[in-house]
This record gives sequence, C-alpha cells and structure tokens, in this order.
Amino acid sequence: MGELAWIIPYLGLGLVVGFFAGLLGIGGGGIMVPVLTMLFVAQGLTDIHHLHLALGTSLASIVVTSMSSLRSHHKHGAVQWDIVKTIVPSVLIGTFLLSYFAHYFSTLFLAILFSTFMGYVGIQMFLNIKPKPSRKLPGIVGMSATGFGIGGLSALVAIGGGMLVVPFLTWCNIKIQHAIGTSAAIGLPIALAGSLGYMLSGWDVKGLPAYSVGYVYMPAVILISAVSVFTAPIGAKLSHRLPVGVLKKIFAVILLGLAYKMLQLVL
Repeated sequence: MGELAWIIPYLGLGLVVGFFAGLLGIGGGGIMVPVLTMLFVAQGLTDIHHLHLALGTSLASIVVTSMSSLRSHHKHGAVQWDIVKTIVPSVLIGTFLLSYFAHYFSTLFLAILFSTFMGYVGIQMFLNIKPKPSRKLPGIVGMSATGFGIGGLSALVAIGGGMLVVPFLTWCNIKIQHAIGTSAAIGLPIALAGSLGYMLSGWDVKGLPAYSVGYVYMPAVILISAVSVFTAPIGAKLSHRLPVGVLKKIFAVILLGLAYKMLQLVL
C-alpha cells in the first residue's frame, strides 16, 4: 500500500471522530486509539511504541476536534461554565503528570486499563443505572480530586475526558445534553496538556517514525483534524435532538465495542 493511500483511512477516521465528538462530547479518543493502533501496525511505523504513539496522536488530534465541538455546544447553551472553571485546574495537573510519565507503563497495561474502564462505563450506561435523585456535584475538594483522576486516566487512555466526564456529571444528575456540552469544554485543556506531555515524554525515544514530535505522529494529526472540524458541529446539533435514552445506548455500545477491540489487539 503506497504512502498516499494511507491518507484515506486517516481522513475517514477524522469524519467519524468529529461526528461522535460532537454527538457525545467524547473528543473521539476512544475511537481513535484502537483505530490508530491498527493503522500504525499496518503501516509498520514502529515496532514497540505503536500504542504510546496512538495515545499521543489521539490527544493531539482531539485539540481541534474539541474546539469545534465546544463552539457548537456553547451555541446551544449546553456548557455549564461554572463546572468547567472549578474542575479544569486539577484536570490539567493530572493530565500533564500522567502523560509525561506514560512511557513507564507497558503497552499491555495501558490496553487493559483502557478496556477495563471503557467496559465498566459502557455497562453502566447501557443498563441505564440511574443516580439517586438527591445526588449533587461534590464540593471544591471533591471536584478537585475528581478532576485530577479524570485528567490522569484520560492521559493514560487518551480519551479526552468525555468518557469520564459525561458519566460523572450524569451520575450527579446533570442533564445528559449539558453533560456532553460541558465535557467538550473540559476535553480541550485535557487534550492540550496531554499532547504536550506525550510530546515531551517521547522526545528522545528512538525508533519513532519520521514527522513525529515525541509520541505524536503529525501527519495523522493534520489529516484527522482537517476533517473532524467540519463533522463535529453536525454531531453536536444532533445531540440536542435525540432522546436521552438513545444517546446513552449509543454511548454504551461504542464503549463496549472499543474495549473489546483494544483487547483483541494486545492479547
């Protein structure tokens, strides 16, 4: 397969990622990581760092996608900025620290962590396990601890935070459309801090492909971002028209399918 032929899969991935980023506020990392891993392996880009490269590339691609998704959800009044301002500082710290030290974790560990978490959240969403009506957002200490955990885990599995933020906010009785919009806003700083961490973490690593900046493969970032910026607003618009139950089921099925696919790649 010629070098130019690989452009098409990356553009196709951008189309899908942008749409689901807007629809579910997930940044698209959960979709990108398994697909990028497969593409990097098929291209023979690197022998041992394909998952780390997929994680870093995914987070860098999420930057542009999140900006487009955020703008669309803000227009619909679905971003709760008070939540964003409270949680983002600790999210940034957790994201940068864990992404910077990501090279100490093995590919197998990262894949199992990714799949276990995605599977757990997917089951919860599919079964529509509802929170107690009295449950509310925690105080500043609780929000900070949650933010650090969301940022750290997001960095290790490159999910942009949406797959953590949306379930957390709905668990605290935030309307799912607002949880999705707020997640898009939180996903942007996660993507920025995480991609910087992966760039620095892989800066001196040998055996990475040409045009990589650390663990970020720039050709993939450019191609994915060029397309996702147009499809994210389409997904965001649809998210405000679909029933809550349908949104949750879509979210859950995607999570479970990707968890299974990632385990297939490494086991």
